[in-house]
Amino acid sequence: MALTLHDIKVWNTGEVIDLIVPSDADESVDASALTIAPGFEDPHVHFRDPGQTYKESMISGCAAAASGGYTNVLIMPNTVPAMDGRKVRAGEPGASEVLDAGYDTVIDYLQHYEAAHDVKLPVRYDLCVCASKGRAGQEATDVADWIGYLPEHDDDRKDAYQLAHPVTAVSDDGAAVTPGILDQVFANVKESGLYLIEHCEHHDTGAVNEGPVSRKLGVPGIPEDTELRVVERDIDMARKTGVHVHFQHVSTAISFDAIRKAKAEGLPITCETAPHYIALSDEALLEYGTLAKMNPPLRSEADRQATIAAIADGTVDMLATDHAPHTMEEKERGFLDAPNGIIGLECAYGVCHKVLVDGGFISDERLIELMATAPAELMGHDKTDVTAVLDEYADAVPGDDRTKRVLNLGKVPGVEHVDLVVLDTAGAWTVDPEKFHSSARNTPFGGWHVTGRPLATIIGSELAFSRIDKED
Repeated sequence: MALTLHDIKVWNTGEVIDLIVPSDADESVDASALTIAPGFEDPHVHFRDPGQTYKESMISGCAAAASGGYTNVLIMPNTVPAMDGRKVRAGEPGASEVLDAGYDTVIDYLQHYEAAHDVKLPVRYDLCVCASKGRAGQEATDVADWIGYLPEHDDDRKDAYQLAHPVTAVSDDGAAVTPGILDQVFANVKESGLYLIEHCEHHDTGAVNEGPVSRKLGVPGIPEDTELRVVERDIDMARKTGVHVHFQHVSTAISFDAIRKAKAEGLPITCETAPHYIALSDEALLEYGTLAKMNPPLRSEADRQATIAAIADGTVDMLATDHAPHTMEEKERGFLDAPNGIIGLECAYGVCHKVLVDGGFISDERLIELMATAPAELMGHDKTDVTAVLDEYADAVPGDDRTKRVLNLGKVPGVEHVDLVVLDTAGAWTVDPEKFHSSARNTPFGGWHVTGRPLATIIGSELAFSRIDKED
């Protein structure tokens, strides 16, 4: 049995093909309005497992990712206990989830999550290890505690789960690497051959962007140069060490200017921004309240426009969601006490398409590059080259006026490496958080009318998720 998508368009060539995907039921669909592309990849998600599964779990987080068209994600290390490679201690928060499953580190637990919980997760994932022990910023992690989890380290001793979910980056996301351990962290990253994912923002006071909105709300503000100081510091470290630094959720014009100059210098610098910095300014705080409280905070309208310009001119390498689940009860605590962050996996494409493509700033093809091929390259993944797969495995079927190629994924050798997303690039829909697959609902985008939606996610040539011909 199979799902047959007739006359679907290849994202970067425009070729029209028939795509046959193994399925639980036989279904034939007119896909002439749809596009097939490499699956999205997100280098910045928080799934709260272990330790805070009342917010999100690996199961709900991966379901949300598949719903959003993602085939691979990178899980940040602010789990509880923190993902630092050390053995967890009985009695510490979150430790029982790891120990009761029969594992002694958070990395082992997450690598073997499917075996421990007897589930099959619908998304591939890598892991990011802490820069500091306990992610406390006091002492750099020991490379010896986590280097064995890296690809090509003792691979002959690893089981299939360990091979599938390696550690591929270092970060203390949620906080910038502290000055006292900066040199050691860069030395650790260089020794391991990984890259540093830097939360490029630090402040000790303040809850929202400093400016007219913070003053109107009567809430302490965060100056925009709190981001620039970390960016400039780490650019200087990249210059000295040669370490690849990837800046997360960049949000200010002055930071983008510094990154442009570093790239022009040829330094190993990449950066991402997130849908909320494209679509919202700090004015959104007046409408959405703490649902729009982030870290870094939403910035001025001028910074929002600068963020879009940085995407358009190529300064921004990729888009990441910073998917950060919280309960609505937590978000209702007020600006000073509510946690930072929003969920984003299930509406990222629609929001970005509405602002960037419908707004005339970039093309459909460029948006796919920002959400799929560029993050895959950062994380060291093989990108699914649709045309190459067609050239190798498709059958040519003569028609009345042309010869159309037909690709049956069920007959492709090595199909485990074919990861795709089916997109309705022009489809209009309304964001409804109550229909999300995430356990969380903390988003300001509820009720937004957007365009562009992932209709099916294909992992290893099999349907991981589909809403084709469904209301959801």
